Amino acid sequence: MRILLYDNSGHPFQVQLARELARRGHAVRHMFSAGFQTPRGALAKQPADPAGFDVAPIDLGEPIAKYSYVKRFRQERAYGKLLAAELEKFRPDVTLMSNTPPDSLIAPQRWCAANGVGFVFWIQDIYAEAIARILGQKFGALAAPVIWHYRRLESGLIRRSDQVVAITDDFKPLLRDWRVEERRVATIENWAPLEELPPRPKLNDFARAHGLLDKVVFLYSGTLGLKHNPGLLIAVAERYRDDPAVRVVVVSEGLGATWLAERKAERKLDNLLLLPFQPFERMPDMLAAADVLMAVLEPDAGVYSVPSKVLTYLCAGRSLLTAMPAVNLAARTIVANNAGLVLAPDDEAGFVAAAQRLREQPDWRATLGANARAYAERAFDIGAIASRFETILHAATAR
Repeated sequence: MRILLYDNSGHPFQVQLARELARRGHAVRHMFSAGFQTPRGALAKQPADPAGFDVAPIDLGEPIAKYSYVKRFRQERAYGKLLAAELEKFRPDVTLMSNTPPDSLIAPQRWCAANGVGFVFWIQDIYAEAIARILGQKFGALAAPVIWHYRRLESGLIRRSDQVVAITDDFKPLLRDWRVEERRVATIENWAPLEELPPRPKLNDFARAHGLLDKVVFLYSGTLGLKHNPGLLIAVAERYRDDPAVRVVVVSEGLGATWLAERKAERKLDNLLLLPFQPFERMPDMLAAADVLMAVLEPDAGVYSVPSKVLTYLCAGRSLLTAMPAVNLAARTIVANNAGLVLAPDDEAGFVAAAQRLREQPDWRATLGANARAYAERAFDIGAIASRFETILHAATAR
């Protein structure tokens, strides 16, 4: 098949899937947004890549206005036209769309329908529910028409897709409410590229460069947006401001990172180290510099947002400290595999107390980290995952 796989974020596991499909003899073009601010995967051609694999960005020519709703709406519509133009150039048999806002999917889906090309909607998050949560809190009843519009738009796009991939069964009740045919919906949980994220020793160049070799390190890596609570990270830094053996490291960019930088200056938190996103090839050493890996999610994110950073953390062989709803798939995975601690998102005192427990018990941290890596090795088999996607892509072309 000729496959165009588009992932707005450029995350590591989607491009790993694209490479694996190309190794099986398919012609695969992997595309991503050049202007989206997020950690990236290995988004450059490598000497070992199969001949049928290609990777390229789509550039709108300006940064995505993530927190300006009107401007972002216009950008996403314009971006969808660029994406449709790329489909016209590549002429795939099937396309797989991931992490793509509904406004950017209108033009590509119409192009696929007009040209007899299979369209697979890979649901990473329910965009309409995020809109309802954010705008509902901000504007109350005034947001109702916008919320109605996005529920209608997103549900229609999913219903018209030839096949649908959901990352958790938790999405299925909503999809049934949206009258999406169950026979066209498959659940494939997200993963992380296991071979590209080997567990490394703490004694490495990243830890050495940032003075972390002799510290107990609490590390957060990834986006910090509207569904996160960076105050929890500040609380841990406050707890250890007088402990020279502890560092809190945050690797992020954007709104949350700016907020942290302001709090760091105001409160003189010299033990809080803020770094920009790191190249993907540096990720194993960066994660290995940590003793505890942290993740946070807002209470109302619930089942509709599964943070991929947790899956990356599981590969690193380090203990996890998280604040997220217990119903979230990532939380359930951590608890079921005894890979770390899960606290309620609004339990700041509990989060800090859990950090202290992990700080004081290195043997326990090591056990949790070993459990995390063992789970990743069982669950993140790219061969089995790619076979399931192949079946879905073939089904989409058949329709």
